[in-house]
Amino acid sequence: MDKTAEKQALIDKIVEAIQDVKGEDIMIFDLTKIENSVAETFIICSGNSNTQVSALAGSVEKKVRNDLQDRPWHVEGTENSMWVLVDYVSVVVHIFQKETREYYDIEELWGDAQITRIESEV
Repeated sequence: MDKTAEKQALIDKIVEAIQDVKGEDIMIFDLTKIENSVAETFIICSGNSNTQVSALAGSVEKKVRNDLQDRPWHVEGTENSMWVLVDYVSVVVHIFQKETREYYDIEELWGDAQITRIESEV
């Protein structure tokens, strides 16, 4: 599998894992055309409580590990689960509690990115 297909498989698995735990407002930011960006792709979603944020992060790690045999390079924010970051180097997942996401307004920060919204499964 080439790098692009590998990255797409990772993105798809992460989105699936977020949907499994009812993560909300899922957005994929393609940062490949942005100079000096820290990753190629950001996936951002929201949870309603620190319990859900924690469960979302766990779901992402478990599904990616089990299905793609990949582990994150780095995870942070699990102490308080207001904002958990799961870093797969080319793809970085940001899982926020709603208020924290509104406060940091990451969408505005990376407004130059190509953004894909994932429709919620109802």
